[in-house]
Amino acid sequence: MDTLSQLTELEAKLNDFSAPVRAQALAELVILARQGDVSVVSETELINLHCHTFYSYNAYGFSPTYIAWLAKKNGYRFMGIVDFDVLDGVDEFLHACEILGIRGSAGMETRVYIPEFGDTEINSPGEPGIAYHMGIGFTSSTTPADAAQALKQIRQCTTLRNLEIIRRLNDYLAPLSIDYQKNVLPLTPNGNATERHMVFTLIQKARQTIPQLVAFWAEKLNQPKEKIAQTIRDESGFQNLVRSKLMKRGGVGYIQPTMETFPAVEEFNRIVEECQALPCAAWLDGTSAGEQRIEELLGLLVEKGVVALNIIPDRNWNINDPQIKKVKVNNLFQVVELANRMDLSINVGTEMNSPGQKLIDDFTTAELAPLHDTFMRSAYFIYGHTRMQSVLGKGYQSQWAKKYLPSRHERNEFFSQIGKLIAPDAQSKALLAQLDTSAAPNVIIEQYKKIIESKVATNDLQI
Repeated sequence: MDTLSQLTELEAKLNDFSAPVRAQALAELVILARQGDVSVVSETELINLHCHTFYSYNAYGFSPTYIAWLAKKNGYRFMGIVDFDVLDGVDEFLHACEILGIRGSAGMETRVYIPEFGDTEINSPGEPGIAYHMGIGFTSSTTPADAAQALKQIRQCTTLRNLEIIRRLNDYLAPLSIDYQKNVLPLTPNGNATERHMVFTLIQKARQTIPQLVAFWAEKLNQPKEKIAQTIRDESGFQNLVRSKLMKRGGVGYIQPTMETFPAVEEFNRIVEECQALPCAAWLDGTSAGEQRIEELLGLLVEKGVVALNIIPDRNWNINDPQIKKVKVNNLFQVVELANRMDLSINVGTEMNSPGQKLIDDFTTAELAPLHDTFMRSAYFIYGHTRMQSVLGKGYQSQWAKKYLPSRHERNEFFSQIGKLIAPDAQSKALLAQLDTSAAPNVIIEQYKKIIESKVATNDLQI
């Protein structure tokens, strides 16, 4: 087998649902890379800390291991995963990052209820009081008992909601029907299905069983046949159309959430903190009534434990309509400035949970270039916390950090500084183990610098 064919086969195995298959494929790719048989781009200042994996839904079918390999092959400095409702990919991803020398982070996204904004739309369109919300900087898929029970309840609620959606869709789309257990769950490696899995299943089952496909979808989606005939050839566009017409507000599969549907934001933040991770608010684009009160909203969320803000840059500037683009770019700059004033680090990425989304943001554009330094500083902070917590148990939420770094600003500065120093490989563990972890943060930084200098001087450290 030639090298190109071998590379293609191994990369496909990185997305296999079998963890041992993925691990073996990665080990073989590392050997090829070391031999120079695989082209690896030199590291550049590129960041994507918000990539969904196949443990929730990745539009390209990427596993946590593949996402780490993607970063290595393309020279991305920072890579991070974020999955809906589960932490299933955390251990796998961080282990792959260590093998490959990638600065990695891991998070979880869900929806929460914010009672103070109960009558106001925030970042979940048409759903007052409901907000997409995150935890970032997790270091393990294993969680404390209380957090594990709470996460289990979130997952159970999601399953019940999915089953009700399937029931409604099957009633409306007859003779088309799908079975959750037989048709949907096999698309997932660990049973965490999403709306996007259901949409994909519906489209594929219709192609197999519905003879007059265009007429069927035109009727069920209440769209002209001409539009269906055109859109159905665009896989990503058609998936988005079906989802918007059937799953979103006004669609037959839509279930209007109530204050009991999702956990209160305080409860989710408590879970995140118990896992020694970072509660993180999520920004959409600043056009909703809630986000137009963003200073009030973020102030409230900070009181409830939030220490970071997630932004998906591409949807805030890469817009065809010049008037809409002007508004959203202005909103983007304002929220970044606000986050800086409030000492909230910023987690950025592309999501990859919808067909057509980018693998990496273009930070050379006129819209993003002025923000790149802020994003880089934040990425070092998130990585620094992740590394200090995973190796030493001295992350952002630790008693050590609370003692020596009482303010968000102080913690941001320290974890960003240490993040710049700590190499993203197994060797750094041994170096970190030499630190006096009871020392003050500035002492730890000086200690680590001296250890690195000593190792370099004796040729014991590869840099």
